[in-house]
Amino acid sequence: MTTSWTEIRVDVPLGWQELVGEALGFGPCSTVVFGTTSVAAEPAPEGRIAVRGFVMTADDTPALRDELTARLGALVEAVGDPELAGLAPRYKALPPEDYGTSWRKDWKPFRVGRLVLLPPWCEEGPPRPGDLRLTIQPGGSFGSGRHATTRTCLRILSRRIRGGERVLDAGAGSGVLSVAAALLGAEATLGFDIDPASPVSGAELAEDNGVAARCAFRRGDFGALADSETGFDVVLANIYADVLQAHAAELRERLSPEGWFCFSGCRIDHRDATVAKLADVGLELDEEHVCGRWVTMTGRRA
Repeated sequence: MTTSWTEIRVDVPLGWQELVGEALGFGPCSTVVFGTTSVAAEPAPEGRIAVRGFVMTADDTPALRDELTARLGALVEAVGDPELAGLAPRYKALPPEDYGTSWRKDWKPFRVGRLVLLPPWCEEGPPRPGDLRLTIQPGGSFGSGRHATTRTCLRILSRRIRGGERVLDAGAGSGVLSVAAALLGAEATLGFDIDPASPVSGAELAEDNGVAARCAFRRGDFGALADSETGFDVVLANIYADVLQAHAAELRERLSPEGWFCFSGCRIDHRDATVAKLADVGLELDEEHVCGRWVTMTGRRA
């Protein structure tokens, strides 16, 4: 018997696709993709990108549509950016096809520094000597590695990890930064996130990449860490600027006096306030990287 599917599409301002993808990836919608995969598909308006999910028609219920509308509406309050106001999902019945997997033919691997991000169904190894394969499941709701902040953090890790470091990953999400650090030679990584899906996602990603023994993940905020868990050689935080500012002092306390940090998720219009807060708690910058609307900062204890 052929299963029928419904496409859920939201046209999103560029730079916000991963956040909206996370909101879309709930319940029966376990696959989220960015962009269109057909030349016949209606292109997104200029400055926007299509975020699409798929559910079986039987699961396309009024309750599911109400939940998605509520989740999209909550993003404006959570992020505080009017660009996300008025996001409107569109629903389209699709002709018979295995939409749970057919999108794979259009997903392209990509390189960030020494890392080559490849899906699990791609059996080929990295194309160049010295490359490191990071196997990633792009069908998940978040953590594909393509977001500007994630790519910048991965590039910095690729350049700065020397081997043997202890790494703390605050707001670990899918665990991609923790796993990348381990692949690059970190001795141990510890990630935490308030999202209940994060520890499971991180553990699976670490297992897929053969670094599970060096990666640990917990659910919670800084309360998930013991007082004794300090002296990290590297502290990562790819989180929103308001959260970064609120926890800047805690991030500093977890960092080794000789260690370095990499903070991202800060929009460029929040840059000055964030830098000022970091300086207030005794952290100084040595590099800044701007990618689109996002700023990534690296530095050390003052």
